[in-house]
Amino acid sequence: MNMARSIEPAQVGLDPTRLARIDTHFGRYVDDGRLAGFQVLVTRRGEIAHSATYGLRDREAGTPVEADTLWRIYSMSKPITSVAAMMLWEEGRFELTDEIGRWLPEFADMRVYSKGSTLKPYTVPAVEPIRVWHLLSHTSGLTYGFMQTSVVDGLYRAAGYDLYPPSDVDLAGACRVFGELPLLFQPGTAWGYSVATDVLGRLVEVVSGQSLDTFLREWILHPLGMIDTRWHVEGADVERLAALYVPDPATGRAVRHDRLGDLAYAKPTLLSGGGGLISSAADYHRFTQMLLRGGELDGVRLLGPRTVRLMTRNHLPGGGDLGTLSTGGFAETTLDGIGFGLGFAVVDDPVPSRLPSSVGEYYWGGVASTAFWVDPAEELTALLFTQLMPSSTWPLRSQLRQLVYSALMD
Repeated sequence: MNMARSIEPAQVGLDPTRLARIDTHFGRYVDDGRLAGFQVLVTRRGEIAHSATYGLRDREAGTPVEADTLWRIYSMSKPITSVAAMMLWEEGRFELTDEIGRWLPEFADMRVYSKGSTLKPYTVPAVEPIRVWHLLSHTSGLTYGFMQTSVVDGLYRAAGYDLYPPSDVDLAGACRVFGELPLLFQPGTAWGYSVATDVLGRLVEVVSGQSLDTFLREWILHPLGMIDTRWHVEGADVERLAALYVPDPATGRAVRHDRLGDLAYAKPTLLSGGGGLISSAADYHRFTQMLLRGGELDGVRLLGPRTVRLMTRNHLPGGGDLGTLSTGGFAETTLDGIGFGLGFAVVDDPVPSRLPSSVGEYYWGGVASTAFWVDPAEELTALLFTQLMPSSTWPLRSQLRQLVYSALMD
């Protein structure tokens, strides 16, 4: 796909001079060494209004960011897995209120952390089973080992599940371990960023009878023409993959991090629907356009429009926001005024976050500072790709919103 601008920005209500501020602003991050390079794509009414690449995909090799550069999208895998699950839901294969223990018996009789330490935790029985919608909305009580905010995530780390799982465990084996660990909270009572989407990927496998990689390839990636999205990179495509960086604690400059980055060159044992995919701007652009168009793109329909609307409403308990219901720290979103749907953060009220978003905008990002959002009210999408961990290092996402929305003129 040609990622060049497809229309004059003014034709879709965007000021080209103001859009150019995006490149100038993020170019400073590259010029002073905080980022190696970046790629940005902004669309309105289905047309590419701004497309930019700047800097190097691999600073040490001296190779530039190009239109077809490959990026580790990490948690931007979650919306794709969520769409997969909802495609099965549309077929009547399960209900959102179904207990997941029906298909994954390791989650049938969960216990919930009450008090104590990682060496001696005290737990109580779950009063509510984990249901499918709990997985999609991160209200299941599951957690992540890398959160570093609770005794329960310490138990995950003790079991070998930190930022990456043990190298010899597959998805089914990981789910068996998660089922043995206590929940952080009673299902449906709070919000906690977690391995829930990995468990959802396992649910997709059991319900569909296909491995997650096969299901995604046959039912989402190939039908949408997402030819670059995959679980690892090999052969000639190795040169297209951007290097992974972390900030130097003393200078803030991006420093190469091959220990984690090189994992992208080997086929993973565990297919992580929550964080395992690699993609390109062209591919994820097609995914966001499918969502913006209510589940269809170029004659290929993955979801019905009402399903997309259901996924992008706030499903948090009592209609609350992340500011009141979140249990731990994470960097993919602000908190106040932000709800969570079935696979996406959802803007309920943009004012508390002090950002110019629209009500009903939905979005997510990845730990290496990638991000996207879809704004149905403005018929607008935006994509940001770079490779800096963690995503909390610089306020790239909020700044991109400032720059994009200030370019809207109609």
